[in-house]
Amino acid sequence: MDTKRNDDKVYLQEQFEKIGIFLSELQTDQFLLYYHLLIEKNKVMNLTAITEFKDVVQKHFIDSALLLTASECKDENKCEYWSGDHQDSFTVIDVGTGAGFPGIPLKILCPEFEVLLLDSLNKRVLFLDDVISQLQLQNITAVHARAEEAAHDSRYRERFDLCVSRAVANLSSLAEYCLPFVKRGGCFVSYKSSSVEQECSDAKKAIFLLGGKTAEIKKISIPDTDIERSLIFINKEKGTSSKYPRKAGIPAKNPL
Repeated sequence: MDTKRNDDKVYLQEQFEKIGIFLSELQTDQFLLYYHLLIEKNKVMNLTAITEFKDVVQKHFIDSALLLTASECKDENKCEYWSGDHQDSFTVIDVGTGAGFPGIPLKILCPEFEVLLLDSLNKRVLFLDDVISQLQLQNITAVHARAEEAAHDSRYRERFDLCVSRAVANLSSLAEYCLPFVKRGGCFVSYKSSSVEQECSDAKKAIFLLGGKTAEIKKISIPDTDIERSLIFINKEKGTSSKYPRKAGIPAKNPL
């Protein structure tokens, strides 16, 4: 192994250890390959403005994995979530996944998850298909669709235990995009910047209308940075009315 690859491997493993996650050799290799594929594709299409290895590790890989720390991911990469006995597969949808964050890191770390990556740009979905293939990930699919349309598809509506999103949108709009995918008793987790109290307050009505209830906000710092991430946990208590989400563009222009 060349010196740079070895240094990258050590750095990657050390950063994950700082949030209590110990990577296997396979997981380490998958993250390193993911980085290589991301940077190569980024030369011909806009996937990320963050390209330096250490920055990608901290601001994409570690950031994506913070959910597992917040939800007390146990040793040996067995992810035990906040409630429920998931005897069947644990289903996860990543809405507006972009280059695959947080969905692909979560899948690498918790291979037992059944994951769907949703994005509105087909070029990104083709990239994700390549990543899935080259990392040899199983039970993970990338789908080209807008959330407003996919959430009315019976294959996806209220089918998931967990919905995650790092998409940049206000929480009221995100709730309308995401909560229709979550089954009753499941959870939607929105990745936000550190200051979210006012946004949560503004979104309270929308979350209620969509059948959800904000359970808690967990704030976690990314090691060796001054970045603080807020994770907003929204539990799905009731079914979502069939009129939501509204047609494409409306949730963003006119939040509930």
